[in-house]
Amino acid sequence: MRKSFYTLSGIVTSSMNQNVLGGGVFIFVNRNQTIMKILHMEYAGLVIYHKKLDSGRFRLPGFDENTVSLSLQWEDLMGMVQSVKPRQKKLKNINKMQ
Repeated sequence: MRKSFYTLSGIVTSSMNQNVLGGGVFIFVNRNQTIMKILHMEYAGLVIYHKKLDSGRFRLPGFDENTVSLSLQWEDLMGMVQSVKPRQKKLKNINKMQ
């Protein structure tokens, strides 16, 4: 997830066949589903929103992994961001340690 404005814009144009200037919001999630970048064109230029989770994962909607892009509603995006649950740390069994 080191990609920034120009690289993400290039992915939108070449892989998704979309125009980044068209007003769409483009969401990128890393393989571990712990980092999300949202690319959006606003009045003065491109904006990237970047969210990195300390624990837990984003809950993504079901999709075919061969699909290059997926259209979502705003409610779906909010559900992805708000449904993050921190991972529970496993407690070691004290009896096994003795």
